[in-house]
Amino acid sequence: MRPARRQIALLVAVAAAAWLVTSNRMSGMDAGPGTELGAVGWFGVTWLLMMAAMMLPSLTPAAGVFGRSGRTAFGLSVLGYLAAWTAAGLVAYLGFEAVRRLDIGFLAWDRAGRYLAATVILAAAAYQFTAAKTGCLERCRAPRADHGDGLRAGLRHGAQCIGCCAGLMAALFALGVMSLTWMAVVAVLIAVERLLPWRTPAVYGVATALGVLAIWIAVAPGTLPGLTQPGAMEGMSARRMSFEPALDSRAGLLDRRLLRGALAAQGAPDLEVGQGA
Repeated sequence: MRPARRQIALLVAVAAAAWLVTSNRMSGMDAGPGTELGAVGWFGVTWLLMMAAMMLPSLTPAAGVFGRSGRTAFGLSVLGYLAAWTAAGLVAYLGFEAVRRLDIGFLAWDRAGRYLAATVILAAAAYQFTAAKTGCLERCRAPRADHGDGLRAGLRHGAQCIGCCAGLMAALFALGVMSLTWMAVVAVLIAVERLLPWRTPAVYGVATALGVLAIWIAVAPGTLPGLTQPGAMEGMSARRMSFEPALDSRAGLLDRRLLRGALAAQGAPDLEVGQGA
């Protein structure tokens, strides 16, 4: 196996392992858009794993550039790349939590929340056609060899990829950043525009997919497969709790009727079973 192929295989293997760990770590965490992100340390580690899972397969165009100076340089480049993404995630965390703590009532999902999510995703679709997106995507698809080696090369390439994927990551937050489903969808969209040979159709295709998602969430979010609506789980739990006393009451009534029937069959007087004297 040639060196570039070994590096690509290593990237894919690390990404697969990160998917497994992330799936276990985020199990049951998806509460839809606006999901609590937990403590900063927990989120930082989770985000790092998410980026390893989502981004490393799309890093394959850079494998040859990163590895031209040997295994150590390649490893440091990947670490620098993930470090850049981790820093971006922590900045997003601080902004997200700052908005959450304001506890703005009209941003609740059943009021303006879904329209805000749709607006963010629509803005991500529009970002696909900006000069910033075009330049960053071009450098992600064809990494430059003049960014140095090792950690510095990874940091610089990571910065370019953050610029390229800023809209898609914003869409992930709008859809529910703790959702494994939407994490996978965004990872596929990133791979499509990074790895397919047809750059322009890929960019337009991703923009179209984002536009459809934005309209769907604004018009009929309850019918969008994979979308957890905030408050849905709490509502189901509340309805189940309210239904359980009714079941208990009906069961008790049935028991009393059966007992009356048994007493009558034995010739006992008809008593009000279960009532106090």
